[in-house]
Amino acid sequence: MTTERALNGHLDQFDHQILSLLAKDGRMPVSELANQLGLSKTPCSVRLKRLISEGYIVGFKAVLNPKKLNKNHVAFVEVKLHDTKEAALIAFNEAVSVLTEVEQCHMIAGPFDYLLKVRTQNIAAYRQVLGEKISSLPFVASSSTYVAMDTIKEVVT
Repeated sequence: MTTERALNGHLDQFDHQILSLLAKDGRMPVSELANQLGLSKTPCSVRLKRLISEGYIVGFKAVLNPKKLNKNHVAFVEVKLHDTKEAALIAFNEAVSVLTEVEQCHMIAGPFDYLLKVRTQNIAAYRQVLGEKISSLPFVASSSTYVAMDTIKEVVT
């Protein structure tokens, strides 16, 4: 694929390599990135800026170690709403988005409406979050909790 095609919104092999390398090390300097790709710094920098401006790269962040922060308890929560009209979904989405204990929230097609990943210090802290925060979210009818005993694979994005 040519650079011209890459500039027209398609990704070429260099773009894919940039994304792969940065997914492993988001702090990699452009000079090191260019060196690993076999490009000079300027074209590599232009590609990186384009990948950011086109939304392929949405940000760079520090990945925190939950064990060091004493956040070892992970629970997955199925949430069923008593109303699934658009206004209810919007209200739930906005309210759940501000809960710091909720790491992920997915709308699900199935027997329940949302699946949450919740991280807390321990089961007692989780129980408090469930009782005081999750159960109080707009339109929540019921929830079911599944506690993770161990994490085998977790991709950090």
